[in-house]
Amino acid sequence: MRMDIADLRLFLAVADAGSITAGAALANLALGSASERLRAIEADAGTALLNRHPRGVSVTEAGAALAHHARLILQQQAQLRGEMDAFAHGARGTLHLYANTAALTNYLPSRLAPWLAQRPRLHVELHERTSTDVVRALAAGQAEAGIISDAVPADGLQRHVVSEDPLVMLLPAKHRFASRRTLDFVDVLGETFVALADGNALQTYVEELAGEAGRRLDVRIRMKTFEGLCTMVGHGIGVGIVPKTVARQHRRSTHTAAVPLADAWAQRRLCACFADWTRLSPAMRSLLQHLGVPPHKKA
Repeated sequence: MRMDIADLRLFLAVADAGSITAGAALANLALGSASERLRAIEADAGTALLNRHPRGVSVTEAGAALAHHARLILQQQAQLRGEMDAFAHGARGTLHLYANTAALTNYLPSRLAPWLAQRPRLHVELHERTSTDVVRALAAGQAEAGIISDAVPADGLQRHVVSEDPLVMLLPAKHRFASRRTLDFVDVLGETFVALADGNALQTYVEELAGEAGRRLDVRIRMKTFEGLCTMVGHGIGVGIVPKTVARQHRRSTHTAAVPLADAWAQRRLCACFADWTRLSPAMRSLLQHLGVPPHKKA
């Protein structure tokens, strides 16, 4: 059968109105056009669908079956249109966002939650990577957008600062460096460290920097969370490197001291990073605007 959605709408309008004239008006068709289309529908069905009477029409048994299925089809079409609109407006689907450890741990939760709460059908998959790896993924077209540190070069990509969160040296309160105003990373490379777990993007970055300085961190224990790291440092197990927001959050409960790192790489600002605004999905554009990125940025 070759009937289309317009044919089904017309047939239902006529069947519900009990009149070709009234049905044609409901379908916004001239009476002649409606009558011709109804004849074509019946010819396509190969059987009579309407009983024509002096005062109107009624459906045949075949017509009743067609009306039943037409209603189902139109309901499904409406649902399909709604779902497609949701995808088009970023309210449905799966969004993949790449981010460094600081962004995933401290920045994104409070900012992502209210935006996601308004989109109950949207799923988000967060991928923890070092800022360098996020840039590589974006440049290779393997990721749509990410949150990175501005200390990492991102040639050819768009960047927009969304938060400031420098790294600090976390020390036991009575550590000999606790009263320093600043510290250089090389000053503490001989210390025993409390580190984050293997695979953590921030920890990987810190250990790469130590390697570039010709040293290897003396890691006494690795913790899965910043809270665990702060607790260990507070008990004198070692020193650690954490975002300033984390140090401030746990300072009193863990009896630790935070000393700013003077190294340029530690003066971090978190940036939303992407290649071309016009190529982002509606959901990603919506999220980045929520995070404070102006729309319509060009590559």
